[in-house]
Amino acid sequence: MPSDLTRDALNQARGLGSRPTGARARRARRGREDTTYSGPAPDERDPQLLGSVFDGLLEERGWRRSVTEARVFADWAGLVGDELARHCEPQALRGGELRITAESSAWATQLRLISTKVLARLAEELGSGVVIRLVVTGPTGPSWKHGAWSVRGARGPRDTYG
Repeated sequence: MPSDLTRDALNQARGLGSRPTGARARRARRGREDTTYSGPAPDERDPQLLGSVFDGLLEERGWRRSVTEARVFADWAGLVGDELARHCEPQALRGGELRITAESSAWATQLRLISTKVLARLAEELGSGVVIRLVVTGPTGPSWKHGAWSVRGARGPRDTYG
């Protein structure tokens, strides 16, 4: 009985050695119908440029608008210029309304004066409808308010001092 098991294992091992391996085996398994080539004309099987594949993925998944909105924060200096970016920074973008905080009230006033130019530049770079309105604020002090609820007249965490 053990000799039969040994003989069967040996016969199986010998059979494996005669099978084609690698590319020859893959061609044999596929058959002749899959061995066509794309030919000289452009085809979807040809290598594609990464940019076009990435654009297709953004459209397919519906991420185009989110990526465009994120560019406002990632490339702020490139969109509005280095001088303005050094003194103002975007805080939030919701529903086409971009909130910007300036480092001083003078810079906030300056940004309000040129807001139409800034909006035109953002529309040119990002497309229309991404940023519709600018809300410019000057510098603010630290806020003691945390959360959505507050009590009038209460001093918040300062109630515990002294």
